[in-house]
Amino acid sequence: MMTRWILLAVLLCASAHAADKQLKAKLATLAPKDSSPHQSLKVMAEAWRKAPGGGVALTIYTDGVLGGEADTVRRIRIGQLQAAMLTGVGLAEIDDSITALQTMPLVFRSLDEVDYVREKLQPKLDRRLADKGFVMLFWTDAGWVKFFSRRPAVTPEDFKKQKMFSWAGDTKALDILKALGYQPVALETADMLPGLQTGLIDVVPTPPFFALAAQFYGPAPNMLDMNWAPLVGGLAVSKKFWDTIPAAGQQAIRQAAVKAGDEIRIQARKEMVESVEAMKKRGMTVRTLTPEAEEEWRKLAEQVYPRIRGKLVPADLFDEVQQLLKDFRAGKK
Repeated sequence: MMTRWILLAVLLCASAHAADKQLKAKLATLAPKDSSPHQSLKVMAEAWRKAPGGGVALTIYTDGVLGGEADTVRRIRIGQLQAAMLTGVGLAEIDDSITALQTMPLVFRSLDEVDYVREKLQPKLDRRLADKGFVMLFWTDAGWVKFFSRRPAVTPEDFKKQKMFSWAGDTKALDILKALGYQPVALETADMLPGLQTGLIDVVPTPPFFALAAQFYGPAPNMLDMNWAPLVGGLAVSKKFWDTIPAAGQQAIRQAAVKAGDEIRIQARKEMVESVEAMKKRGMTVRTLTPEAEEEWRKLAEQVYPRIRGKLVPADLFDEVQQLLKDFRAGKK
C-alpha cells in the first residue's frame, strides 16, 4: 500500500512539474468576445495546449482591451504580449508591405481575386515580417469594407460633407484624405462607436460583421453597398517567443493556427451577408450605387492611386498587385 501511495505522489509531482514547464502566451485581438473569430481562436488555443513538447497555454484578450493595434504591436516587441490577430492596419505597423492587400481602394473586383493575390504575395510578406521579428501563422480576411454613415450618402461628394473615421497613427492616409477634400478624424477602434454616438465622426469604413457586432447601425443607419477594399489580417507571433517552442510542437501549433484562419475567413464572409440582413431588420438602409455614382468612385480611385503608390503602398508591390490582377483576369492563373 505504501508503495502505491509513493508512486501516486511521484506521478502527481511529475504532472505538476510538466504544467510548470508549459509555455505561456498572451494573444490580443480587436475581435469581439464570443464572436465567431474568438470561437475559432479558442479552439486553436486548446490545440496549442495539447501540442507535443509541452504545448502552449494561450490566454486570449478580445475587444481591444489591451489597446489599439499600434499599441498591441509595441507590447509584442517589448515582450508584454506574444501574439496578436491583427488587421492589415496593425500588420502595417510591422512592415508596410501589407498595405498592398488592403490599402488599394476598388482594386479588387472579387474575393477570388483577393485570395489569388494574397497567396501569391504571402511568401514575400512572410519573409518581410520575419525580418522584423514576427512569424505569421495564418492570413485571413473579414470580407469587404463598406461605408456606414449617419446621413444618407452615395457619391464621393456626399461623403465629403461628413466626418470620416481614420486609423490613429496613419498620418499618411490622413493627409491623402485631407488633400482629396475629405474630413478625416483619427481615432482608435474603441472610439468608433462613441464617436458616432456623439457626432465626433459621421462615417465608419468597416466590414458588416464588425458593424453589427459593435452596433454601428444605430447611430449610422446607412450603408453604401460598395466593395471598397478587403479587410485583411492574420495571426502574428513574436519570433523570439516562437523560437522557444520545441520543434515537436511548432508544426502542430502552426497547423491549428492555419485551420483557425481558414475558419475565420469562411465564417466572416458568410456573416458579411447575414450581418447586412440582420441590420436591415433593425432599421438600417442599404444605399445602392447608381452607374453614375459608381463611375465617380472609379474616377476617385484612379485619382488616389498615384498618391498611394510609393507613399502608402510600396511601389514595387503596388505594381505587382496590378500585374497579378491582370494575369488573373486574363486567365493566366
